[in-house]
Amino acid sequence: MNNKRQKIRKTTLLISFLLFPVTLFYFSPFLIMWGASLGIITGSFLTFTALFILSLFFGRTFCGWACPTGGVQEYCFSINDGKTRGGRYNWIKYFFFIPWIATIAILTVMASGLTTIDPLFMTKYGVSISEPFVYIICYGIIFTTIIIAIIAGKRANCHYFCFIAPFMIIGTKIKNFFRWPSLHLKANKELCVECRLCKNCPMSLDVKEKVLGGDMHDFECILCGKCVDSCPKGAIKYSFGIPKKR
Repeated sequence: MNNKRQKIRKTTLLISFLLFPVTLFYFSPFLIMWGASLGIITGSFLTFTALFILSLFFGRTFCGWACPTGGVQEYCFSINDGKTRGGRYNWIKYFFFIPWIATIAILTVMASGLTTIDPLFMTKYGVSISEPFVYIICYGIIFTTIIIAIIAGKRANCHYFCFIAPFMIIGTKIKNFFRWPSLHLKANKELCVECRLCKNCPMSLDVKEKVLGGDMHDFECILCGKCVDSCPKGAIKYSFGIPKKR
């Protein structure tokens, strides 16, 4: 197993989590709505846009390598490493996402469009937590994320409640449709010995089934590379190129 790469990944997740009091408002779906009501493009609006653009070439890599709440969920694996329910349950996040997008659109129209860009909106010198009460918001989000992960299993918040995930899934769908070069996983089923060392996927995906099917594609895959690094035969690899047509 390539422990070095996974150590680097966990380090970036930890750093991202420790910086959360600074970056909190740049990941805030609420601030996007607030800004839209005032005709302002906020820092969080720019962050979400940047992550969407990133997904057009790198899929959900951000989720696996740099998401602050994703990192704290992985540290909850020692408490509950049970698999989350996939399939139709993954659609839960869209019941929050679609009304949220509609609200932003309505508020933008009511404000006569987005006419101002303010990346530091509601921050002081770019730092999210400049007032004591904001710590309540920050730790409330962290506490809620932890409780969901403990109750519902591995990275449950990513599956069910994340506002960023749909943007990155849509970006992944677009890149797969146009089939331009992008980062993805590829499998060689001939090399698989069914050792099941890849079973501990952080997103609860059935990796062995995907390898034997010769197709690693899944919109819930966060490209963390844990399956790549755990495979003793190299049956799974990172690839940057044209993804397999589905």
